[in-house]
Amino acid sequence: MAHRIIAQIALVGTRVVGRAFVEAWRQANATQKYAKAAAAGRVPDASSNSLRAHSGLTLDEACRILNVKPPQGGKADLENVMERFKKLFDVNEPKNGGSFYLQSKVLRARERIEAEVEAAAEKAARAEELDKGWKPKLYK
Repeated sequence: MAHRIIAQIALVGTRVVGRAFVEAWRQANATQKYAKAAAAGRVPDASSNSLRAHSGLTLDEACRILNVKPPQGGKADLENVMERFKKLFDVNEPKNGGSFYLQSKVLRARERIEAEVEAAAEKAARAEELDKGWKPKLYK
């Protein structure tokens, strides 16, 4: 009877370790493929990924939620964005029977659009500085 229990424990243990090994191999393989793609330059822009990770929305989703046009050339009508945000945020107030989920989606959409505009402005400022050349400020 004891040999049967020991054999069963060994069999179950082998299955668990085997499955863990297979999963680890799959993850290592996926990481290796991603590293090769990054080395070849085929990985999407890291800044757009970090913006999406920050808010959980793409720019297109954010624009559809607030019903505004996407930023063109890094510039957006932020007045219109704020107007739509305030209206939708107030309409979805949980105290007035609205949805907290929708209210948070509206907030994240506004943050995503503002982050996109801010990133584009920062990129333009860096490009302008590179064009003019870096001139440190001298204090006398």
